[in-house]
Amino acid sequence: MTTFLLAIIASILYAVAAFRLWLSLNRAPGDDTDNAPLRITRLLAATAWLIHLIATIISTRESGLIWGFFSALSITALCIVLLQLLLAVTRRADHLGLLVYPAAAITLLFTQKTGGQTTLDPTTGLHVLSSVVAYSVLALAATQALVVALQRHQLSHHKPSGFVRSLPPYDNSESLLFLLLTVGFILLSFSLLTGFFYLDDMWGQSLVHKTVLSCLAWSIIGVLVVGRWMFGWRGKRVVNWSIAAFILLVLAFFGSKLVLELILQR
Repeated sequence: MTTFLLAIIASILYAVAAFRLWLSLNRAPGDDTDNAPLRITRLLAATAWLIHLIATIISTRESGLIWGFFSALSITALCIVLLQLLLAVTRRADHLGLLVYPAAAITLLFTQKTGGQTTLDPTTGLHVLSSVVAYSVLALAATQALVVALQRHQLSHHKPSGFVRSLPPYDNSESLLFLLLTVGFILLSFSLLTGFFYLDDMWGQSLVHKTVLSCLAWSIIGVLVVGRWMFGWRGKRVVNWSIAAFILLVLAFFGSKLVLELILQR
């Protein structure tokens, strides 16, 4: 009951933060983007994140170290929000919260549902941690790719809305996208390396689809990163392939878990 109440409170705060953020970004853009309304919004989101963290800790103490489908979603959302808040402090990245905060709220509420559970082996902790962080960074990259696509579309039609006018310049948005892709690629490389280290029987452990999809996503992101730094790649094609790589990761990280735990009940 305690974790459910905390989840409700955190979800409400996430929703309020997203709403305030939308209002702030739709105002007439000014020179100073780090203003009081945005700081209050960050504080609300940070408070929601802290309550989310407390609920996760309590749940872990009550049921042990569990890595089920819904708990994996919740912990990943926790990591994504933290990274977004840290990024917003150093760069103009508050806009990412428009998707991140509602997603975290919905994920946290669904975490309260029961589903398939898998006891996490402590020896695989490094692999799990690196996977969650890599996925979180690349989730932010996919969100930023959507922002870049929106900017590109509206700028090409010469009708930027109030929200688009509040965003960083297009070149800066693309630079942020490739920064996230580069960091995500490094982290995903480490995650795959540690995963292969702990891999005993790919077929027996039902990890074939996860491994293949993760490697495909890693290859696409690697090509994009190399293409950017060596050939200056940019534009619509980069955005589309970034989103495609993230979809592959979603299928790899959560698709297989969904099928195995909730459908096949393994």
